[in-house]
Amino acid sequence: HDCTPAHQSNTIVKFADDTTVVGLISGGDESAYRDEVERLSSWCKDNNLLLNTKKTKELIIDYRRHKTEIQPLIISDDYVERVADFRFLGVSIEGNLSWSVNTSELLKKTQQRLYFLRVLRKNNITQRLLVSFYRASIESILTYCIGIWYASCTVAQRKALQGVINAAQRTIGCPLLKLKDLHSSRCLKRAHNIIKDTSHPGHSMFELLPSGKRYRTTYTRTNRLKHSFYPIAISCLNATKSR
Repeated sequence: HDCTPAHQSNTIVKFADDTTVVGLISGGDESAYRDEVERLSSWCKDNNLLLNTKKTKELIIDYRRHKTEIQPLIISDDYVERVADFRFLGVSIEGNLSWSVNTSELLKKTQQRLYFLRVLRKNNITQRLLVSFYRASIESILTYCIGIWYASCTVAQRKALQGVINAAQRTIGCPLLKLKDLHSSRCLKRAHNIIKDTSHPGHSMFELLPSGKRYRTTYTRTNRLKHSFYPIAISCLNATKSR
């Protein structure tokens, strides 16, 4: 009775009460994607679940030079709102796969917590506790899903995010890990976990070369793919093996 995709070009991602249908549309044929949405709607009805169309959003990622008009998505006679960006499991994803919205949200959150860090410093809280507060309330926000978005950020966005760490460093009075180093360490940790888990969908992406010293690099034709998690994680793994 589980909800599974009926077409190979589609993927259904479920987390708690959130369900996402990801459809790969090729040659302008949307039939498989629209059929998948219709099947999901029917599955919800059959299992006495309410599909809230008002909260349902459609995000289109299209890099074609010559775009065609895409008809609106309709569920139970209600039009699904088409958006330019969408917050998915705490990360804001934009239709152009840039990270300006996500970066702005991170800066807003961390700036608020920098204020509390300064208040703690004024009240003579020990440096050890200040570092603990920073890691729990600021660093944790900056590094949430960092392997997904950091490498694709612009130089200006990285500089702005690093500025948060620099401000915290001045307030605490001791050196803190730079964001690029946090990114590398998180990618390495995630990569090692995937390598250990043979059931992980991305396990096959990490293939050791015959020498057993380095992993096979992923061929990329675009910067978008080059700056995504798997190519970056493989580069980090190979860099550690070269030391």
